[in-house]
Amino acid sequence: MKENYAQALKQVLKYEGGYVDHPKDPGGPTNKGVTQAVYDSWRKTQNLPTQSVRNINDSEVAAIYKNLYWDRVSGDNLPDGVDFAVFDFAVNSGVSRAAKTLQAVVGVTQDGVIGPATIQATKTYVAMAVTNKRLAFMQSLSIWSTFGKGWSARIADVKAQIKALCG
Repeated sequence: MKENYAQALKQVLKYEGGYVDHPKDPGGPTNKGVTQAVYDSWRKTQNLPTQSVRNINDSEVAAIYKNLYWDRVSGDNLPDGVDFAVFDFAVNSGVSRAAKTLQAVVGVTQDGVIGPATIQATKTYVAMAVTNKRLAFMQSLSIWSTFGKGWSARIADVKAQIKALCG
């Protein structure tokens, strides 16, 4: 299990700021990025009375972001960097949208839930992209017609090994 959550939360909170109640924000009163509605719901699940989001404490903020965003995007199971990118996206634009975007990038079904297939595809995505660029480079060489059959077989084997290594 990775321990990137604390650093990711620290970064996200740099953007989320303090208490606001902007008339054009459909989320209404918000503090540290947590809306009043989310805060009320969270406190109810904890068997606590509701209160103004102005009074949210740091431990509640951390628990809300961990449970409602980080865990829902499988942050601990994503590669370093991807975990933060998807987490910040989820906080800013919604968990489902962030998940579907990652799924679109890595080429799996866009169901809005980051599960084993998305995690595996994410881990293999960069290695496959490098390998595809490698193949494109080789195909551009004037000696492709001579060596292309062997190189193609090699690249196919490399791709199979990538899939095996990434689970």
